[in-house]
Amino acid sequence: MAYQNQVIYNPENKQQITFIQTAAGTGGALLEMVSVWGAHSPQPPLHYHPFQSEEFYVTSGTLTVRIGNDIKVLQKGDCIHIPKHEPHAMWNSGNANAVANWKVTPALNTEYLFECASRIAMDNAQKQQSTSLLQKLRLAKDYRNSFRLAKPSYKLQSVIFFLITPFICNSNLHCKNYTD
Repeated sequence: MAYQNQVIYNPENKQQITFIQTAAGTGGALLEMVSVWGAHSPQPPLHYHPFQSEEFYVTSGTLTVRIGNDIKVLQKGDCIHIPKHEPHAMWNSGNANAVANWKVTPALNTEYLFECASRIAMDNAQKQQSTSLLQKLRLAKDYRNSFRLAKPSYKLQSVIFFLITPFICNSNLHCKNYTD
């Protein structure tokens, strides 16, 4: 469970998150974080949030943002609002860290998604391996109310989730450990 001033790190995407306000502290209305993207962080997949909007305020460095097919580079002092259902991705293509204040409304279970993804990436880094496709699909399935891939369609994703459920729950993914 996320708590105020908790810091998590995901070595796979070079992202550190500090929780400023959590779902518990805001009655579920808001999740506020400070995110630091390491230099040359990888571009994440295009995704959207079906029930949430996001706001990013860049406090240092540059943050590259893809919204649909458009790419923007945000500088210190720039702010961007991303409404629910808007496909987007953010990463740092610069040589220095990019830092932004990041607000998600409503919070839903987004903080748990970040905690789980970070924990999986840290566990895998210790084993010197990357996150497996099954682990990524498990996260996408478990947190589909907060995060959805832009492609394939959500209907097709739902079919895939149904088909893979026996594999991800009977594998060594420790289903309970990452979703409790």
